[in-house]
Amino acid sequence: MDSSSNCDDSSDLGYQPSPSSFDQTETPGFSTTSGDSFLFRRTYSETSTVSGPIDDNSYSCEPSPSHWPANKSATRNQPVLGRLGMKQRMHIVDDQETVDSAELEMMKERFSKLLLGEDMSGSGKGVCTAVTISNAITNLYATVFGQTLRLEPLQPEKKAMWKREMDCLLSVCDYILEFFPAKSQNLKDGTALEVMESRPRSDIYINLPALRKLDALLIEILDSFQDNEFWYAEQGSMSSNSTRSGSFRRVIVQRKEEKWWVPVPCVPPGGISEKSRKHLRHKRDCANQIHKAAMAINSSILAEMDIPDTYMASLPKSGKVSLGDIIYRYMCTTDKFSPDNVLNCLNLASEHEALELADRVEASMYTWRRKACMSHSKSSWGMVKEFMSDLDRTDKNHVLAERAESLLFCLKQRYPELSQTSLDTCKIQYNRDVGQAILESYSRVLEGLAFNLVAWIEDVLFVDKSVRNQDE
Repeated sequence: MDSSSNCDDSSDLGYQPSPSSFDQTETPGFSTTSGDSFLFRRTYSETSTVSGPIDDNSYSCEPSPSHWPANKSATRNQPVLGRLGMKQRMHIVDDQETVDSAELEMMKERFSKLLLGEDMSGSGKGVCTAVTISNAITNLYATVFGQTLRLEPLQPEKKAMWKREMDCLLSVCDYILEFFPAKSQNLKDGTALEVMESRPRSDIYINLPALRKLDALLIEILDSFQDNEFWYAEQGSMSSNSTRSGSFRRVIVQRKEEKWWVPVPCVPPGGISEKSRKHLRHKRDCANQIHKAAMAINSSILAEMDIPDTYMASLPKSGKVSLGDIIYRYMCTTDKFSPDNVLNCLNLASEHEALELADRVEASMYTWRRKACMSHSKSSWGMVKEFMSDLDRTDKNHVLAERAESLLFCLKQRYPELSQTSLDTCKIQYNRDVGQAILESYSRVLEGLAFNLVAWIEDVLFVDKSVRNQDE
């Protein structure tokens, strides 16, 4: 597929590209707190979840006996050579059977751990199936893409591992079905019968093909960076390749200095060619659209997940306590509430402060919604969700909840790299729906990969622009 097809395919998603130059390449670890690269932190194993490495040395390149010269010596030695060839072939077959047997045993072991829910005692104290599969997808992403920090094609064995094992993990969705009335039949006595047929559940039927398409587009973007005019130098190293562009270190001002392990992009004196620059911009726009699409799918899946009762029980009794006096006073006393003005007044200095504010605003929003439904004597999220349509829209608690929701939305729009909130991580941790777990984790890792691609391309374009400005 040529480069233009990537953008054409991604343009069908209906999202407009937006510039992004953040570097998000950290490999998070398992935690109930927020993450960096793809937002929900997990524990990554150094090996994959399902299968092991591929043995590419199991093929025989022995010439065919039919090409041997037909002379008398060859005729006399034919049975000996035949027996020798048979021994070699038997040896190759035995080696191949050993490799297949070892890989099969490894598959059995990993699927056993998957079914046991990471509890090797077998006592049923492991995590549920949904969380186990979510962890498996996240661990597989870390195994395949965890060490990918450059714009270059993925290694063939890693690409094969990603496709093979994702097919295994996603195959669960083939058996998550729902019934629908396909047609009606009338019996001889006039009785009408509805014939039910099965189909994939609606959320899987809509989102899974889209995620597979986004996955393929991201792999194609990586594959397109084969013959690059730029190269990379390890942070802190000054090899012969890294010094070709002179003192390139002076132009790397947008990278965070604490990420010393991230390779530094380098370009030739005078910068890269216009063709290469156009290619980078095209791929950046495509990756940006993929990032927006994956983020939209992930947000919709998280919104459909039920809020755990443990989160509702941990909410403060007052939304004012969660927000603070300053924000609460502005939300209550202003007739025309503007979330942009609130964020401008707060002047958030870091992503950590933005994430902390998002947690507080989200907690206050559900506190006010719960208060608005207290007349129904139950405060669980199921009751809140059920009676929200019956509320008085002029109720003070409802108005404050709506304003908190608009503030949270504006905050996430202003900080698109914001990690998942405490509520999102709590939903993932206590989720029991296997289909939602697969869609959420798959969209999350694709969102992280697309975000990283945009950041890496922005790095190269930034260095190229800086070098050209220095020459001028």
